[in-house]
Amino acid sequence: MAMPFKSALMDNIGSFILNEKQTGRIVSLDMDRIYPNPNQPRQRFNDSDIEELAASIRTSGLIQPIIVRRLDIGYELVAGERRLRAARLCGMREISCIIVEATERASAMMSLAENMQRKDLNFFEEAEAISAMTQLFGFTQEDVALRLGKSQSFIANKVRLLKLSQQERRKIIEYGFTERHARALLAVDSSDIRDEIIEDVYKRKLNVENTERLIEQYAQKTRELQRIRKCRTAFKDVRLFVNTLNHAVEVMQAAGINAQVKKTKERDYIEYVVRIPQSKENGEAV
Repeated sequence: MAMPFKSALMDNIGSFILNEKQTGRIVSLDMDRIYPNPNQPRQRFNDSDIEELAASIRTSGLIQPIIVRRLDIGYELVAGERRLRAARLCGMREISCIIVEATERASAMMSLAENMQRKDLNFFEEAEAISAMTQLFGFTQEDVALRLGKSQSFIANKVRLLKLSQQERRKIIEYGFTERHARALLAVDSSDIRDEIIEDVYKRKLNVENTERLIEQYAQKTRELQRIRKCRTAFKDVRLFVNTLNHAVEVMQAAGINAQVKKTKERDYIEYVVRIPQSKENGEAV
């Protein structure tokens, strides 16, 4: 028997967003005929959450059907993977479904919309899913923003998170950092320094504001190191000039000219004075 469901779901992620055609009825399908969505944005599923949902289904039944689209070999899951996994855990052979006529492109967008609206994705999974929409299916960031009911700046900020490496993303999620923590780390260019900051923030349990201060301290240290390097480079150039000067004086002395170099070291500078005497023996100084 068909179970009641929240019609607002389809309003939000079906025809309102994608203008896709629905069959208008709920059917029971053999779960063996339902294949996973290759564009499922969610990459991790919490086993305890699935078990909790399975316990609820055993008690109250499946309150909300899953959404599928037709394939030549069966059906592809569009939305509701947690429900499908929980139903399988309950030992169910069939599950209530809503069938929509959707392209792969539309199916991917519906899956993303449903997961984002339900907060099922972490912020990196959201970013990766949005990136897939633009790269694989030709959506612009403006298209994705419109279909998800978000601002374009929201979408752009999500995608920027992908500048962090896979290892950095894994640590950020594992350490329980927020999206604001992750965005703050984007201000750091060096992956080595980012990794150092991530470990420091985790050990000290820093909030976002203190993390931003820590990043600024690292930035100041980096700027100081760059200034020192520039000074060292400049100093090397000065030594080259001094060596050239000393060599010139040595050449003059070898030629019989009594040239002298006087070096005066002050706090802010070093002064070199070269004295070439004018005499009949030496000839006219140039």
